Amino acid sequence: MLLSLPLVGLVSLFGGLLTYHIIPKFRDMFIKANLYGVDLNKSSGDKVPEATGVITGCVFLMVCFLMIPFTYSDFLLEQTETSAFPHSEFVQLVAALLSITCMLLLGCADDVLDLRWRHKLLLPSMASLPLLMVYMVTTNRTEVVVPIFLQSLLGLTINLGLLYYVYMGLLAVFCTNAINILAGINGLEVGQSVIIALSIVIFNLMSVSGGLGHHHIFSLYFLLPYLGTTIALLAHNWYPSRVFPGDTFCYFSGMSVSLRFYHHRD
Repeated sequence: MLLSLPLVGLVSLFGGLLTYHIIPKFRDMFIKANLYGVDLNKSSGDKVPEATGVITGCVFLMVCFLMIPFTYSDFLLEQTETSAFPHSEFVQLVAALLSITCMLLLGCADDVLDLRWRHKLLLPSMASLPLLMVYMVTTNRTEVVVPIFLQSLLGLTINLGLLYYVYMGLLAVFCTNAINILAGINGLEVGQSVIIALSIVIFNLMSVSGGLGHHHIFSLYFLLPYLGTTIALLAHNWYPSRVFPGDTFCYFSGMSVSLRFYHHRD
């Protein structure tokens, strides 16, 4: 992936500024559509727009789509035998964006239809299927590293086979609900997502010069735009909250964070 990190950072900053400015403009539209809540910790009883995470998700997707032609411009403009187009990596990128889009759609459905908990447990796994299928076709590595203190008994790695895909499908469920379970306090839901994403970004930047640097660059491709748009949402969700992120943000954030663990390994 020929990706300039300064370019991604600049585009992510633009996405964050865009998100920050357009969220207030949709306030009345959300309230008119009955997508609002009342903050129980405030005596004013004002209507607070809910499900504004859909704005964050849409801007995030716009930024990622915009970066695709710049990311692969060298391959598109001049393809030679020594620099063939990386089809496998491109398919993984598109599948990741498809999974995020599906998760964003499911989050909107949850906010509008108020889905039951059994649906919330199943739908994130379904949304991760495109990415899991691409992983199976392109890589299909299902080994996991054994902790050091058990390696003398079990060896260096264990091949989980089909259970690996079951685990990865459930990972999206865990990430989604781990964010959603802390909802209800101004800034906490979005704030923890910023901290998690920022910690992963720092780890990726520290590891980008290593032997698996291209995997960390792939992770930054999603996390930098996510971080920019989420910080913008946090500015409006911080106490006193003027917007609520809704389940849409939880679904979208859960899949965006779990993508860090889906990318294939060498």
